[in-house]
Amino acid sequence: MTDKQPSLDFESKELPEIVSILPLFDATLFPKMVVPVVIMQHESIQLVDEAMSKDRTIGLILSSNSKIKTKYTPDDLYKFGTTALILKMAKIEDNKAQLLIQGLGRFKVKNFIKGKPYLQARVENLRDIETKSKEIDALMANLTGLFTKVVEFSPGLSPDILSMAKSIQVPGILADMIASIINSTLEEKQKVLETLDIKKRLQEVTRLVNYQMEILKLGNKIQSQVKGDMDKKQREYYLRQQMEAIKEELGEKDKTSIEIEEYKAKIKEKNLPEEALKEAEREIGRLSRMHPSSSEYTVASTYLDWLTSLPWNESTKDKLDIKKARKVLDDDHYGLNKPKKRIIEFLAVRKLKPESKGPILCLTGPPGTGKTSLGRSIARALGRKFHRISLGGVRDEAEIRGHRRTYVGALPGRIIQGIRRAGSNNPVFILDEIDKVGSDFRGDPSSALLEVLDPEQNFSFSDHYLDVPFDLSKVMFITTANILDTIPPALRDRMEVLHLLGYTLDEKIKIANRFLIPRQREAHGLNSSQISFTTASIKNIITGYTREAGLRNLEREIATICRGAATQIVAGEAKSVKINIKDIYKFLGPVNYTLEVRARPSRPGIAMGLAWTINGGTLLFIEATSMKGKKGLTLTGQLGDVMKESAKAALSFIRANASKIGISDDFFDKIDIHIHIPEGGISKDGPSAGVTILTALVSLLTNKTIKKDLAMTGEITLRGRVLPVGGIKEKVLAAHHAGIKTIIMPKWNKKDLEEDIPEKVKKEIQFHFVDQMMEVLKIALGK
Repeated sequence: MTDKQPSLDFESKELPEIVSILPLFDATLFPKMVVPVVIMQHESIQLVDEAMSKDRTIGLILSSNSKIKTKYTPDDLYKFGTTALILKMAKIEDNKAQLLIQGLGRFKVKNFIKGKPYLQARVENLRDIETKSKEIDALMANLTGLFTKVVEFSPGLSPDILSMAKSIQVPGILADMIASIINSTLEEKQKVLETLDIKKRLQEVTRLVNYQMEILKLGNKIQSQVKGDMDKKQREYYLRQQMEAIKEELGEKDKTSIEIEEYKAKIKEKNLPEEALKEAEREIGRLSRMHPSSSEYTVASTYLDWLTSLPWNESTKDKLDIKKARKVLDDDHYGLNKPKKRIIEFLAVRKLKPESKGPILCLTGPPGTGKTSLGRSIARALGRKFHRISLGGVRDEAEIRGHRRTYVGALPGRIIQGIRRAGSNNPVFILDEIDKVGSDFRGDPSSALLEVLDPEQNFSFSDHYLDVPFDLSKVMFITTANILDTIPPALRDRMEVLHLLGYTLDEKIKIANRFLIPRQREAHGLNSSQISFTTASIKNIITGYTREAGLRNLEREIATICRGAATQIVAGEAKSVKINIKDIYKFLGPVNYTLEVRARPSRPGIAMGLAWTINGGTLLFIEATSMKGKKGLTLTGQLGDVMKESAKAALSFIRANASKIGISDDFFDKIDIHIHIPEGGISKDGPSAGVTILTALVSLLTNKTIKKDLAMTGEITLRGRVLPVGGIKEKVLAAHHAGIKTIIMPKWNKKDLEEDIPEKVKKEIQFHFVDQMMEVLKIALGK
């Protein structure tokens, strides 16, 4: 909002002592000056309507807070303002109006008056004390001279304003007029408005004009420098053009021409696809027209570097000897028969049909089961290049698809970068931890992976940076995950899921002897004559110091023992170390885990269940007790809603079938029941503990002890049906590791035991497959 030229033909009138206040937030109105004002608040429009119906007089005060408010309070406003006359008013809409206002005189607020929806104040009208002196005349002349220079340096100010300033003979009006026009802050203008002494007002405005003059001079100086720099660059450009013309006449070539020729040779050598070739030729055309010092030149040359370094047609030849491939897989990993079988099948199909597309496999299982290392082994068996990308914590879609070239420092996504590093268009690509991909405001990487992992689409994968299709159909993608639940269904549907189970005790012993111990010996500078392990000691490490489905902690404990042995050998305490059971304590300290099955006493109300976790299977002990009370049920152990509902369903089934079970129908009338699941620091949920909770309650109420070394799993219904549950393979392996001899599970889960569960485990555990809860009670309690 800018001040208008003052109206010099204003006729004086008596100013009111009570005025309606219109707050301003972006302008200061001086007496005799004219400003346009736009108002939008309902109260302000009502104020103006009432003023227009009377004498058109209002008061304008600047807000001390620059923020726009819908309603102002007296504390928001300065104490000095201007009485003004509304010259014109035009309503644009119902809640919006434009005003043209002329200042009449200064005032100081005495107090604010309540009673109106808008602000009203009792004011003291202030008049300038007119004094004539040589000093004031000198100040006026000096101020007019400075203002003349400001107008000359400011193209936006009309010369008519200068003529008007020179025609004003009243000192106060001259100071107000110049203060309203120059570019200064609202606080400084308010200070001028509040200055009643004419001499001080002229001095303050002179200071402001001087400051404005310095800024304008500095701006002109900068403009002259910039213009000089531009002229210098134009001259340099002209000279360079002449130099290029001279070099051309002499038959010499500059570095830019040599670089462009190299790019053309690379493009011809690479035999790029049609779309990539067009884009490369277009970029070379742009590059030839640019100067090497241009920032765009670097962007174009970097793009051509990427385009000409990708393996568009370079492939490694697959090793299709199935026997050798099987030997490589067996040498690197023990067990894992299912993924090994799938790789051998792929090789067989590849031999019969060389142009077949690579499979998209998803290896899922607990941590430490060899998912990532299996990918490296597959690449070695196939004779392909190997590249691994960790997707854990990736939240930006550009990590997969790349950034567009419009961004500074843009690069292709990880897929294209990996292809370039591999140096072939058919590597084995491991996309590690695909279940831990996140998403935020920068996009969803899992959605970008839909194209990468779809054989029907990835033959023309488009990276944002390259902006041309690249064929990924020859790449063998292998993803790894600990759980499938967090992978979006559309992405999971594109992958062939292979489950990797945890290892049994015997398998861990064999893996330790064949892989882990030799690797740690080499890592610590030891040989087989310097350190050896007995089978019993390895078994003791597995059962006493680790509790995992995989092998990572086992290898850490072996590494700890190797470090201790190396210390003894270097210190001269021993020439060789043989690790027996009695030596383990010396290296690893007290055992970390004990078999809870043996540690817990067998008594009524205690039952053993099986649970699935992200790290594999585990035992779940459920304890029930009763005390005097009246129909109370307490559930503790940080249980989830589903598990709590299972406990309530179990109690309801017992109450409904009390006579069949052999307990009194009114057993619940005089007791409270408390069900607790230990390890309260760990949250637990799921329906598979239903069978165990019901059995523990019946054991408590009938005062019968559940059979020793018996574990169970299954969901229950109010009608006593036993429904199937998940994670059977992991639960069975955990039970076997804990020495469980008998397992009760739903009849529908029998199919889950037919594959993947080692035959030795099946032989050492007796399985009971049930459909009704009464069958469970009969087996567990002998009913």
